[in-house]
Amino acid sequence: MTLDDMKALARRANGLWGSDSTDKAEDIFAADYVNHQESHIEGEVEAIDLKQWKALVANHIANLSPASTRILMQVAEGDLVATRWAFTATHTGTFMGAAPSGKTITWTGVQIDRFADGKIVESWVDWDKYSFFQGLGLVA
Repeated sequence: MTLDDMKALARRANGLWGSDSTDKAEDIFAADYVNHQESHIEGEVEAIDLKQWKALVANHIANLSPASTRILMQVAEGDLVATRWAFTATHTGTFMGAAPSGKTITWTGVQIDRFADGKIVESWVDWDKYSFFQGLGLVA
Protein backbone atom coordinates (compact mmCIF):
# COMPACT_ATOMS: atom_id res chain seq x y z
CA MET A 1 0.00 0.00 0.00
CA THR A 2 1.17 3.49 -0.73
CA LEU A 3 0.96 6.23 1.87
CA ASP A 4 -1.90 7.77 -0.13
CA ASP A 5 -3.74 4.40 -0.10
CA MET A 6 -3.33 4.19 3.67
CA LYS A 7 -4.57 7.77 4.14
CA ALA A 8 -7.63 7.01 2.00
CA LEU A 9 -8.40 3.89 4.07
CA ALA A 10 -8.00 5.89 7.30
CA ARG A 11 -10.51 8.42 5.94
CA ARG A 12 -12.94 5.60 5.17
CA ALA A 13 -12.48 4.25 8.71
CA ASN A 14 -13.26 7.67 10.13
CA GLY A 15 -16.30 7.92 7.88
CA LEU A 16 -17.82 4.81 9.48
CA TRP A 17 -18.90 7.08 12.36
CA GLY A 18 -21.12 9.02 9.94
CA SER A 19 -24.82 8.23 9.59
CA ASP A 20 -24.57 7.88 5.81
CA SER A 21 -21.57 5.53 5.54
CA THR A 22 -22.00 2.55 3.25
CA ASP A 23 -18.56 1.07 4.02
CA LYS A 24 -18.18 -2.15 5.99
CA ALA A 25 -15.74 -2.34 8.87
CA GLU A 26 -14.50 -5.74 7.66
CA ASP A 27 -13.28 -4.14 4.43
CA ILE A 28 -11.16 -1.64 6.36
CA PHE A 29 -10.02 -3.36 9.57
CA ALA A 30 -8.16 -6.64 10.09
CA ALA A 31 -10.08 -9.41 11.87
CA ASP A 32 -7.74 -9.07 14.87
CA TYR A 33 -8.03 -5.25 14.99
CA VAL A 34 -7.32 -3.53 18.33
CA ASN A 35 -8.52 0.00 19.16
CA HIS A 36 -6.92 1.84 22.09
CA GLN A 37 -9.35 4.50 23.37
CA GLU A 38 -7.72 7.36 25.31
CA SER A 39 -9.99 7.51 27.20
CA HIS A 40 -12.84 5.12 26.57
CA ILE A 41 -16.30 6.72 26.55
CA GLU A 42 -17.15 5.03 29.86
CA GLY A 43 -13.86 5.98 31.53
CA GLU A 44 -10.29 4.74 31.85
CA VAL A 45 -8.09 3.70 28.94
CA GLU A 46 -9.33 0.61 27.22
CA ALA A 47 -8.35 -1.57 24.28
CA ILE A 48 -11.31 -2.96 22.36
CA ASP A 49 -11.56 -5.46 19.52
CA LEU A 50 -13.39 -5.07 16.21
CA LYS A 51 -16.69 -6.44 17.53
CA GLN A 52 -16.64 -4.04 20.49
CA TRP A 53 -15.63 -1.14 18.22
CA LYS A 54 -18.54 -1.85 15.86
CA ALA A 55 -20.95 -1.88 18.85
CA LEU A 56 -19.52 1.46 20.06
CA VAL A 57 -20.03 3.03 16.63
CA ALA A 58 -23.55 1.58 16.28
CA ASN A 59 -24.50 3.03 19.70
CA HIS A 60 -23.18 6.45 18.71
CA ILE A 61 -25.07 6.46 15.43
CA ALA A 62 -28.28 5.23 17.10
CA ASN A 63 -28.24 8.07 19.65
CA LEU A 64 -26.20 10.81 17.97
CA SER A 65 -27.61 11.11 14.49
CA PRO A 66 -27.37 12.51 11.99
CA ALA A 67 -23.63 12.33 12.44
CA SER A 68 -20.83 13.41 10.13
CA THR A 69 -17.06 13.41 10.18
CA ARG A 70 -14.59 15.86 8.75
CA ILE A 71 -10.88 15.28 8.19
CA LEU A 72 -8.86 18.27 9.37
CA MET A 73 -5.36 16.93 8.70
CA GLN A 74 -3.48 13.73 7.88
CA VAL A 75 0.17 12.73 8.10
CA ALA A 76 1.55 9.36 6.99
CA GLU A 77 4.91 7.69 7.52
CA GLY A 78 5.98 4.06 7.37
CA ASP A 79 3.01 1.90 8.35
CA LEU A 80 1.23 4.68 10.30
CA VAL A 81 -1.35 7.35 9.44
CA ALA A 82 -2.29 10.11 11.88
CA THR A 83 -5.67 11.73 11.25
CA ARG A 84 -7.01 14.79 13.04
CA TRP A 85 -10.78 14.80 12.75
CA ALA A 86 -13.95 16.61 13.83
CA PHE A 87 -17.26 14.87 14.48
CA THR A 88 -20.60 16.64 14.45
CA ALA A 89 -23.78 14.93 15.60
CA THR A 90 -27.24 15.71 16.89
CA HIS A 91 -28.19 14.26 20.29
CA THR A 92 -31.36 12.37 19.33
CA GLY A 93 -31.35 9.40 21.73
CA THR A 94 -30.60 8.65 25.36
CA PHE A 95 -26.84 8.46 25.62
CA MET A 96 -24.76 7.92 28.78
CA GLY A 97 -27.90 8.61 30.81
CA ALA A 98 -28.54 11.97 29.11
CA ALA A 99 -32.02 12.34 27.61
CA PRO A 100 -32.16 13.47 23.98
CA SER A 101 -31.57 17.22 23.81
CA GLY A 102 -31.71 17.82 20.07
CA LYS A 103 -28.46 19.79 20.44
CA THR A 104 -25.76 19.60 17.81
CA ILE A 105 -22.42 18.58 19.29
CA THR A 106 -18.97 18.94 17.71
CA TRP A 107 -15.78 17.45 19.12
CA THR A 108 -12.31 16.76 17.76
CA GLY A 109 -9.66 14.13 18.13
CA VAL A 110 -6.63 12.42 16.67
CA GLN A 111 -6.42 8.81 15.56
CA ILE A 112 -3.21 7.01 14.66
CA ASP A 113 -3.75 3.88 12.57
CA ARG A 114 -1.20 1.12 11.96
CA PHE A 115 -1.50 -0.84 8.71
CA ALA A 116 -0.54 -4.37 7.68
CA ASP A 117 -1.58 -6.43 4.66
CA GLY A 118 -3.81 -3.66 3.28
CA LYS A 119 -5.92 -3.14 6.40
CA ILE A 120 -5.87 -1.23 9.67
CA VAL A 121 -4.65 -3.55 12.43
CA GLU A 122 -4.39 -1.16 15.37
CA SER A 123 -5.53 2.36 16.28
CA TRP A 124 -4.79 4.81 19.06
CA VAL A 125 -7.50 7.42 19.60
CA ASP A 126 -7.22 10.57 21.70
CA TRP A 127 -10.33 12.78 21.67
CA ASP A 128 -11.84 15.82 23.36
CA LYS A 129 -14.10 14.07 25.84
CA TYR A 130 -14.78 17.31 27.73
CA SER A 131 -16.31 19.07 24.71
CA PHE A 132 -18.34 15.95 23.94
CA PHE A 133 -19.71 15.71 27.51
CA GLN A 134 -20.33 19.47 27.60
CA GLY A 135 -22.37 19.17 24.40
CA LEU A 136 -24.45 16.40 26.02
CA GLY A 137 -25.01 18.61 29.07
CA LEU A 138 -23.17 16.20 31.38
CA VAL A 139 -20.64 18.87 32.49
CA ALA A 140 -20.86 22.64 32.70
